[in-house]
Amino acid sequence: MLRSVGWAIIRTVMTLTQLNAFVLVARLGSVTAAANALGVSEPAVSQALSALRVHLGDQLLSRGPAGMTLTAGGSRLLATASQMVVLGAEAHAAVRAAQGAPEQLRVVATSTVAEFVSGPLIDAFAKRFATALEVSSGVAATREMAVLVAGRLADIAIGPAVLSDPALPVVSEPIFKYRLVVVTAAHARPRGGVRQWRWLVDPSATDPGSDVSGVLAALRIPDDRIGVCPSQTAAWAAAADGGGVSLAVEHLVAHQLRRGELALVDVPGLPMDGCWYVTMLEREQRSTVVSSMRRFLSTPEAMQLMRSPSAGVPPSRFRPPVYVTIWS
Repeated sequence: MLRSVGWAIIRTVMTLTQLNAFVLVARLGSVTAAANALGVSEPAVSQALSALRVHLGDQLLSRGPAGMTLTAGGSRLLATASQMVVLGAEAHAAVRAAQGAPEQLRVVATSTVAEFVSGPLIDAFAKRFATALEVSSGVAATREMAVLVAGRLADIAIGPAVLSDPALPVVSEPIFKYRLVVVTAAHARPRGGVRQWRWLVDPSATDPGSDVSGVLAALRIPDDRIGVCPSQTAAWAAAADGGGVSLAVEHLVAHQLRRGELALVDVPGLPMDGCWYVTMLEREQRSTVVSSMRRFLSTPEAMQLMRSPSAGVPPSRFRPPVYVTIWS
Protein backbone atom coordinates (compact mmCIF):
# COMPACT_ATOMS: atom_id res chain seq x y z
CA MET A 1 0.00 0.00 0.00
CA LEU A 2 2.74 2.45 0.95
CA ARG A 3 4.62 1.53 -2.18
CA SER A 4 1.60 2.30 -4.40
CA VAL A 5 1.08 5.66 -2.65
CA GLY A 6 4.76 6.48 -3.19
CA TRP A 7 4.50 5.76 -6.92
CA ALA A 8 1.39 7.95 -7.10
CA ILE A 9 3.32 10.84 -5.55
CA ILE A 10 6.18 10.39 -8.00
CA ARG A 11 3.81 10.30 -10.95
CA THR A 12 1.99 13.49 -9.96
CA VAL A 13 4.83 15.69 -8.73
CA MET A 14 5.49 18.93 -10.62
CA THR A 15 8.74 19.09 -12.58
CA LEU A 16 10.86 21.99 -13.74
CA THR A 17 10.20 20.86 -17.32
CA GLN A 18 6.46 21.26 -16.82
CA LEU A 19 6.84 24.64 -15.13
CA ASN A 20 9.21 25.87 -17.82
CA ALA A 21 6.78 24.82 -20.54
CA PHE A 22 3.94 26.62 -18.76
CA VAL A 23 5.94 29.83 -18.28
CA LEU A 24 7.00 29.94 -21.93
CA VAL A 25 3.52 29.24 -23.27
CA ALA A 26 2.09 31.90 -20.96
CA ARG A 27 4.66 34.55 -21.86
CA LEU A 28 5.05 33.77 -25.59
CA GLY A 29 1.39 33.09 -26.20
CA SER A 30 1.48 29.71 -27.95
CA VAL A 31 2.67 26.13 -27.69
CA THR A 32 4.52 26.55 -30.99
CA ALA A 33 6.56 29.52 -29.74
CA ALA A 34 7.38 27.70 -26.49
CA ALA A 35 8.49 24.59 -28.40
CA ASN A 36 10.72 26.72 -30.63
CA ALA A 37 12.30 28.42 -27.64
CA LEU A 38 13.02 25.09 -25.93
CA GLY A 39 14.14 23.35 -29.11
CA VAL A 40 11.63 20.52 -28.62
CA SER A 41 8.49 19.28 -30.39
CA GLU A 42 5.08 20.83 -29.86
CA PRO A 43 3.66 17.52 -28.51
CA ALA A 44 6.40 17.52 -25.85
CA VAL A 45 5.31 20.97 -24.64
CA SER A 46 1.64 20.01 -24.81
CA GLN A 47 2.26 16.86 -22.76
CA ALA A 48 4.21 18.78 -20.10
CA LEU A 49 1.46 21.39 -19.88
CA SER A 50 -1.24 18.70 -19.71
CA ALA A 51 0.55 16.91 -16.85
CA LEU A 52 0.80 20.18 -14.91
CA ARG A 53 -2.90 20.86 -15.45
CA VAL A 54 -3.80 17.41 -14.13
CA HIS A 55 -1.54 17.80 -11.10
CA LEU A 56 -2.96 21.23 -10.15
CA GLY A 57 -6.54 20.57 -11.20
CA ASP A 58 -6.71 23.77 -13.23
CA GLN A 59 -6.63 24.51 -16.97
CA LEU A 60 -4.06 27.29 -16.29
CA LEU A 61 -4.35 28.53 -19.88
CA SER A 62 -7.23 28.71 -22.32
CA ARG A 63 -7.09 29.37 -26.04
CA GLY A 64 -8.91 32.48 -27.25
CA PRO A 65 -9.05 34.61 -30.44
CA ALA A 66 -5.94 36.53 -29.34
CA GLY A 67 -3.98 33.45 -28.28
CA MET A 68 -3.49 31.86 -24.89
CA THR A 69 -5.18 33.48 -21.88
CA LEU A 70 -4.33 32.72 -18.26
CA THR A 71 -7.02 31.46 -15.91
CA ALA A 72 -7.18 32.91 -12.39
CA GLY A 73 -5.10 29.96 -11.19
CA GLY A 74 -2.65 30.35 -14.05
CA SER A 75 -2.18 34.03 -13.27
CA ARG A 76 -1.29 33.20 -9.67
CA LEU A 77 1.01 30.39 -10.72
CA LEU A 78 3.01 32.38 -13.29
CA ALA A 79 5.13 34.45 -10.90
CA THR A 80 5.90 31.48 -8.64
CA ALA A 81 6.64 29.17 -11.58
CA SER A 82 8.97 31.78 -13.08
CA GLN A 83 10.92 31.96 -9.81
CA MET A 84 11.17 28.17 -9.62
CA VAL A 85 12.47 27.94 -13.19
CA VAL A 86 15.11 30.58 -12.42
CA LEU A 87 16.14 28.76 -9.23
CA GLY A 88 16.46 25.55 -11.23
CA ALA A 89 18.73 27.27 -13.74
CA GLU A 90 20.82 28.77 -10.95
CA ALA A 91 21.14 25.36 -9.28
CA HIS A 92 22.34 23.86 -12.55
CA ALA A 93 24.88 26.67 -12.98
CA ALA A 94 26.14 26.19 -9.40
CA VAL A 95 26.73 22.47 -9.94
CA ARG A 96 28.52 23.17 -13.25
CA ALA A 97 30.79 25.66 -11.49
CA ALA A 98 31.56 23.18 -8.70
CA GLN A 99 32.54 20.62 -11.32
CA GLY A 100 34.92 23.09 -12.96
CA ALA A 101 32.88 23.35 -16.16
CA PRO A 102 33.55 26.33 -18.46
CA GLU A 103 31.38 29.41 -18.05
CA GLN A 104 28.50 29.60 -20.48
CA LEU A 105 27.57 32.39 -22.87
CA ARG A 106 24.33 31.79 -24.74
CA VAL A 107 23.54 34.48 -27.29
CA VAL A 108 20.36 34.97 -29.30
CA ALA A 109 19.94 37.54 -32.03
CA THR A 110 17.62 38.55 -34.82
CA SER A 111 18.38 36.91 -38.16
CA THR A 112 20.33 39.82 -39.68
CA VAL A 113 22.46 40.27 -36.57
CA ALA A 114 23.04 36.51 -36.38
CA GLU A 115 24.06 36.35 -40.03
CA PHE A 116 26.59 39.17 -39.96
CA VAL A 117 27.43 40.43 -36.49
CA SER A 118 26.99 38.07 -33.55
CA GLY A 119 29.51 35.48 -34.81
CA PRO A 120 32.44 37.92 -35.16
CA LEU A 121 31.53 39.56 -31.84
CA ILE A 122 31.44 36.23 -29.99
CA ASP A 123 34.74 35.08 -31.53
CA ALA A 124 36.51 38.31 -30.59
CA PHE A 125 35.11 38.28 -27.05
CA ALA A 126 36.02 34.62 -26.47
CA LYS A 127 39.65 35.42 -27.32
CA ARG A 128 39.65 38.20 -24.74
CA PHE A 129 37.91 36.31 -21.94
CA ALA A 130 40.34 35.14 -19.27
CA THR A 131 38.93 31.65 -18.66
CA ALA A 132 37.45 28.80 -20.70
CA LEU A 133 34.14 29.71 -22.28
CA GLU A 134 31.37 27.53 -23.71
CA VAL A 135 29.48 29.51 -26.33
CA SER A 136 26.21 28.75 -28.10
CA SER A 137 24.02 30.93 -30.28
CA GLY A 138 20.61 30.97 -31.89
CA VAL A 139 18.07 33.11 -33.68
CA ALA A 140 15.07 34.58 -31.87
CA ALA A 141 12.13 36.83 -32.65
CA THR A 142 12.00 40.16 -30.85
CA ARG A 143 9.11 39.14 -28.59
CA GLU A 144 11.01 36.03 -27.46
CA MET A 145 14.16 37.79 -26.35
CA ALA A 146 13.11 39.11 -22.94
CA VAL A 147 11.43 35.81 -22.07
CA LEU A 148 14.49 33.75 -23.03
CA VAL A 149 16.83 35.97 -21.01
CA ALA A 150 14.54 36.18 -17.97
CA GLY A 151 14.04 32.40 -18.02
CA ARG A 152 17.81 31.79 -18.22
CA LEU A 153 17.51 30.11 -21.63
CA ALA A 154 19.74 32.86 -23.03
CA ASP A 155 22.30 35.15 -21.42
CA ILE A 156 22.30 37.98 -23.95
CA ALA A 157 20.03 39.00 -26.83
CA ILE A 158 21.07 41.36 -29.63
CA GLY A 159 18.50 43.07 -31.83
CA PRO A 160 15.74 45.66 -31.42
CA ALA A 161 14.90 47.20 -28.08
CA VAL A 162 12.71 44.89 -26.00
CA LEU A 163 9.59 46.38 -24.45
CA SER A 164 9.12 43.61 -21.95
CA ASP A 165 6.72 42.75 -19.18
CA PRO A 166 7.69 44.86 -16.13
CA ALA A 167 7.72 41.61 -14.18
CA LEU A 168 10.74 40.43 -16.20
CA PRO A 169 14.08 41.58 -14.71
CA VAL A 170 15.69 42.51 -18.03
CA VAL A 171 17.03 45.72 -19.57
CA SER A 172 17.76 46.76 -23.16
CA GLU A 173 20.67 49.12 -23.82
CA PRO A 174 21.61 50.67 -27.21
CA ILE A 175 24.92 49.52 -28.70
CA PHE A 176 24.99 50.50 -32.39
CA LYS A 177 23.10 52.83 -34.76
CA TYR A 178 22.46 51.96 -38.40
CA ARG A 179 20.38 53.00 -41.42
CA LEU A 180 17.88 50.82 -43.28
CA VAL A 181 17.79 51.34 -47.06
CA VAL A 182 16.18 49.80 -50.14
CA VAL A 183 18.46 48.29 -52.80
CA THR A 184 17.98 46.71 -56.21
CA ALA A 185 20.02 45.66 -59.22
CA ALA A 186 21.95 48.59 -60.68
CA HIS A 187 20.89 47.57 -64.19
CA ALA A 188 17.18 46.95 -63.51
CA ARG A 189 15.29 49.72 -61.77
CA PRO A 190 11.82 48.75 -60.49
CA ARG A 191 8.78 50.09 -62.28
CA GLY A 192 5.40 51.11 -60.96
CA GLY A 193 4.50 51.85 -57.34
CA VAL A 194 6.19 50.33 -54.30
CA ARG A 195 3.25 47.95 -53.73
CA GLN A 196 3.78 46.50 -57.20
CA TRP A 197 7.47 45.69 -56.66
CA ARG A 198 8.74 42.28 -55.64
CA TRP A 199 10.22 42.65 -52.12
CA LEU A 200 12.96 40.15 -51.30
CA VAL A 201 13.64 39.98 -47.58
CA ASP A 202 15.37 37.86 -44.95
CA PRO A 203 13.47 35.92 -42.22
CA SER A 204 13.29 39.03 -40.01
CA ALA A 205 10.28 40.03 -42.12
CA THR A 206 8.29 37.36 -40.26
CA ASP A 207 9.16 39.00 -36.92
CA PRO A 208 6.49 41.62 -36.09
CA GLY A 209 9.01 43.48 -33.89
CA SER A 210 11.65 43.94 -36.61
CA ASP A 211 12.35 47.09 -38.62
CA VAL A 212 11.86 45.14 -41.85
CA SER A 213 8.39 44.03 -40.82
CA GLY A 214 7.56 47.57 -39.73
CA VAL A 215 8.62 49.07 -43.08
CA LEU A 216 6.65 46.52 -45.10
CA ALA A 217 3.57 47.21 -42.96
CA ALA A 218 3.99 51.00 -43.23
CA LEU A 219 4.26 50.76 -47.03
CA ARG A 220 1.29 48.34 -47.07
CA ILE A 221 3.12 45.80 -49.20
CA PRO A 222 0.75 42.89 -50.07
CA ASP A 223 1.82 39.45 -48.87
CA ASP A 224 1.93 38.15 -52.44
CA ARG A 225 4.61 40.75 -53.29
CA ILE A 226 6.95 39.60 -50.49
CA GLY A 227 9.48 36.80 -50.90
CA VAL A 228 11.26 35.56 -47.76
CA CYS A 229 14.79 34.29 -48.54
CA PRO A 230 16.88 32.02 -46.27
CA SER A 231 19.22 34.89 -45.37
CA GLN A 232 19.94 38.56 -45.99
CA THR A 233 22.78 37.62 -48.32
CA ALA A 234 20.42 35.46 -50.39
CA ALA A 235 17.90 38.33 -50.58
CA TRP A 236 20.58 40.71 -51.86
CA ALA A 237 21.78 38.17 -54.43
CA ALA A 238 18.24 37.72 -55.73
CA ALA A 239 17.81 41.49 -55.97
CA ALA A 240 21.15 41.84 -57.77
CA ASP A 241 19.93 39.29 -60.32
CA GLY A 242 16.96 41.50 -61.10
CA GLY A 243 14.42 39.67 -58.96
CA GLY A 244 13.13 42.76 -57.17
CA VAL A 245 14.11 45.09 -54.34
CA SER A 246 15.47 44.29 -50.89
CA LEU A 247 15.70 46.04 -47.55
CA ALA A 248 19.24 46.22 -46.17
CA VAL A 249 21.30 47.67 -43.36
CA GLU A 250 23.31 50.24 -45.31
CA HIS A 251 26.78 49.58 -43.89
CA LEU A 252 26.37 45.81 -44.29
CA VAL A 253 25.56 46.11 -47.98
CA ALA A 254 28.27 48.71 -48.65
CA HIS A 255 30.53 46.25 -50.53
CA GLN A 256 27.78 45.36 -53.02
CA LEU A 257 26.95 49.04 -53.50
CA ARG A 258 30.60 49.97 -54.14
CA ARG A 259 31.04 47.13 -56.63
CA GLY A 260 27.95 48.22 -58.55
CA GLU A 261 26.09 44.96 -57.93
CA LEU A 262 23.32 46.86 -56.16
CA ALA A 263 22.04 50.43 -56.15
CA LEU A 264 19.94 52.46 -53.71
CA VAL A 265 16.27 53.06 -54.47
CA ASP A 266 14.31 56.14 -53.33
CA VAL A 267 11.33 55.07 -51.24
CA PRO A 268 9.13 57.33 -49.06
CA GLY A 269 10.21 57.18 -45.43
CA LEU A 270 13.60 55.65 -46.22
CA PRO A 271 16.46 55.61 -45.37
CA MET A 272 15.32 54.97 -41.82
CA ASP A 273 17.49 55.17 -38.72
CA GLY A 274 17.59 52.12 -36.47
CA CYS A 275 19.57 50.81 -33.52
CA TRP A 276 20.75 47.45 -32.21
CA TYR A 277 20.32 46.86 -28.50
CA VAL A 278 21.71 44.32 -26.08
CA THR A 279 19.11 42.78 -23.76
CA MET A 280 20.25 41.10 -20.55
CA LEU A 281 19.35 40.63 -16.90
CA GLU A 282 19.42 43.63 -14.61
CA ARG A 283 22.91 44.45 -13.34
CA GLU A 284 22.66 42.78 -9.92
CA GLN A 285 21.54 39.49 -11.49
CA ARG A 286 24.10 39.21 -14.29
CA SER A 287 26.85 36.64 -14.39
CA THR A 288 30.50 37.65 -14.67
CA VAL A 289 30.65 36.62 -18.32
CA VAL A 290 27.56 38.68 -19.22
CA SER A 291 28.96 41.77 -17.49
CA SER A 292 32.24 41.26 -19.36
CA MET A 293 30.42 40.86 -22.67
CA ARG A 294 28.45 44.03 -22.05
CA ARG A 295 31.67 45.99 -21.45
CA PHE A 296 33.20 44.47 -24.58
CA LEU A 297 30.25 45.63 -26.70
CA SER A 298 31.21 49.23 -25.85
CA THR A 299 34.83 48.88 -27.00
CA PRO A 300 36.23 50.27 -30.28
CA GLU A 301 36.95 46.68 -31.38
CA ALA A 302 33.28 45.69 -31.02
CA MET A 303 32.13 48.91 -32.73
CA GLN A 304 34.40 48.13 -35.69
CA LEU A 305 33.11 44.57 -35.94
CA MET A 306 29.50 45.80 -36.00
CA ARG A 307 30.44 48.44 -38.57
CA SER A 308 32.41 46.10 -40.84
CA PRO A 309 31.98 42.42 -39.94
CA SER A 310 33.58 41.23 -43.22
CA ALA A 311 31.27 39.33 -45.57
CA GLY A 312 28.98 37.77 -42.99
CA VAL A 313 28.06 34.12 -42.74
CA PRO A 314 27.69 32.26 -46.07
CA PRO A 315 24.06 31.26 -46.68
CA SER A 316 25.01 27.57 -46.58
CA ARG A 317 26.31 27.96 -43.01
CA PHE A 318 23.67 30.35 -41.66
CA ARG A 319 21.51 28.42 -39.21
CA PRO A 320 18.73 28.40 -38.29
CA PRO A 321 16.81 30.07 -41.17
CA VAL A 322 13.66 30.47 -39.04
CA TYR A 323 13.00 31.62 -35.51
CA VAL A 324 14.06 28.55 -33.60
CA THR A 325 16.43 28.66 -30.66
CA ILE A 326 18.48 25.47 -30.47
CA TRP A 327 21.57 25.25 -28.31
CA SER A 328 24.51 23.30 -29.68
